[in-house]
Formats: sequence, C-alpha cells, structure tokens
Amino acid sequence: MSGFLPNFPPVVVNDSTLRDGEQSPGVAFSFAEKMAIASALEAAGVDEIEAGTPAMGMEDEAAIRAMVQQARTAQIIPWCRATRSDVDAAARTGVERVHLSVPVSDRQIRAKFGTGRADVLARIEEVVGYALDRGLRVSIGGEDASRADLDFLKRVVVAIEEAGGHRFRYADTLGVLDPFGTHEIFRDLVRETDIELEFHGHDDLGLATANTLAAVRGGATHVSVCVLGLGERAGNAPLEEVVTALGETLGRTTRIDFLQLARLAETVALAAGRPIPENKPIVGSMVFTHESGIHVSGLLRDAETYEALDPARFGRERRIMLGRHSGRAAITSSLRSIGLEADQERLGRILADVRAKALDTKKGVELADLALIYCRTGMVERAL
Repeated sequence: MSGFLPNFPPVVVNDSTLRDGEQSPGVAFSFAEKMAIASALEAAGVDEIEAGTPAMGMEDEAAIRAMVQQARTAQIIPWCRATRSDVDAAARTGVERVHLSVPVSDRQIRAKFGTGRADVLARIEEVVGYALDRGLRVSIGGEDASRADLDFLKRVVVAIEEAGGHRFRYADTLGVLDPFGTHEIFRDLVRETDIELEFHGHDDLGLATANTLAAVRGGATHVSVCVLGLGERAGNAPLEEVVTALGETLGRTTRIDFLQLARLAETVALAAGRPIPENKPIVGSMVFTHESGIHVSGLLRDAETYEALDPARFGRERRIMLGRHSGRAAITSSLRSIGLEADQERLGRILADVRAKALDTKKGVELADLALIYCRTGMVERAL
C-alpha cells in the first residue's frame, strides 16, 4: 500500500484502560479486576500499562505496587499531576517510571493554575528534576494539547528534553482533531526534538483511531490507547483497532499478540460491566459473520472477496448466518455442514422459509432451525 512506512521499529503501545478507561462514567474496577486486566494486557504484549493514579489514595497505591510485583515484561507507569506530592506517591509504589501531566492550552492553564505559559515551563523544569532525583524516568503529557498554541507546544517539548524527560504525550483531550491536522502537527514536533512522541486521542468525533494513525505517520513513536475504546465521554482510541490498523494501513508492527485480543476484550468488558457491541471492529461477535447472498456466494469461492482481515489471525472463525438476505449458496453450504442436500426446487422453498422466519423473528436462522425447515419442506414434497 502507498501508505506503508517501511523499516521502522515497532510502535510502542501504552494502554490506559486502568487509568483513563476507568474514568468512563459508571466504570469502577476492583483490586482483583485490575490485576486480571493487567495480566491480560501483559499476555497480549502491551509494552506499557498506565496503571492508575497513586495520588487517589492507598488503595490505588496498593494496586499499582501489586502490578509492579506481578509484571514480567510490561512497564508499569502511574499517571500523576506535575507536583512533588504526586511524584512521592508514585515512588512509594516501587515503579521505575512516572508520567506527569500538565495543561498546555491557555484556557486550561488559566482554569487550573490561574497563571500563564511561563508557569507551565517552570513546573516542567522543577518537577521533572525532582522525579529524576528520585530515580524515576519521566514522560510529560500535554493536556488539551490540541487546543494549545503550536509554537508554545514546541517550547514545551524543548523544555521537557532540557529537563531530562524522555517523552512528550500529545493529548487530544477533547477529541477535536482531524487526521490531516494531526499529521501536520507531528511532522512539526518531530523537527523540534529527539525525544519520544506519543499520541493520546479521544473519540468525541469518532476520529480517535484515524488521528492515532495520522500521528504515527507524522512521526509519533508511541500510541496511548484503551481496550474497547473505554474512556471519558466517547472514550479513547481502541487498542484493538489501532494495533490492527497500524499494520493494515501503514505496515507498522507492534508487540501485540492478535490471538489474545478477544480474551483481553472479554476480560475488560466483564470488569467494566459493558457488553462488547456485536459490530465492534476486531472483537465484536459479528465482525466475521456474513449474511448477504452476494457476499456469501463470493466468500465461498474466495474468502478475500469480502474479507480484508483473516479471522484466524485473531483466533476467530468465519461464520455464515442465514437470514433475510441469504441466497442459495449460503443455504446449500449450511445444509452440507449438517450433512444434508437439496435440489434446486427444494432449495427455493427452504430459502423462502428461511427469509420468512428471519423477518418474523428479527434474528438469524440457526442450523437447528434450518434442519426443521428442511424436514418440513420434505414433508411438503411427499404430500405433493
């Protein structure tokens, strides 16, 4: 594909399900659920787990400390405000790295600090230095970066680098960017610094995945995501979409094991109390299910006629559902799967009954139902 970016190292995946994901309205994870999610994230190959906010209290500190002790390959990174007290809380958990967040748009700087841009730069220098003195590696997140002045953002990135931070996270906090603007922004930021650049996108306009891809295309080396797109308001860029699309559209790799994505999604969905939508890309129950007669006819000849993704890559199976839009090819294939055959005349009657049942029940017609329809049409034949 023309969009491929060859010869690049794997994109680093930072998952924020346990921090931003838990900020979804009504979502709250117990200690056991947090540990199970962290384990599933690591099993799936996630590089970095944003494990929560230690400043919230002793329970959160304890959970992060337990994740540090449990982790074998994933880096456990707490989220903090750019304050000494938050750094102290993070250090008590035994982590080696910390992520500090500061507002960078004029609106948020005024609302949160009652000050201006110079104060933000001063805080970066002070708190990054303090965290480094405590033996922590430091990344800095620019909250509301998408509404910040770009020239000021460049100064922020330079200040982070000069203070000793190793990464800048650009946060589209309100989900207001488009992919074209995101790409240009990262092309500009790459020219200003040698530190790592990460994108954190919200999905208010339904563009979080697209914006994340655009950021990588523009030079981002790290992506911040949440399983199933959990997060505040409309949520964040979904991990499963981003890691798949990186390969399909840009030819970029990650350490993610696609065979683990379904289990990971189920673990998070259960803990969050949010069922996975049937049509959720990659992990939804229906994304490899086909009903349309034209599609099924093509699939039975060549799967790639109507599947860009091989379900086996994700430990899934292709499924043909019988329903209102089924055709003779689907009926024939389904009958053969249960050891039955029918001539063209009988197929026509079976097809009519299948369509009628689907319209009446508003559901797909299962193989057991198909077998009953087959028997009923046989009885009609004998009566004639």
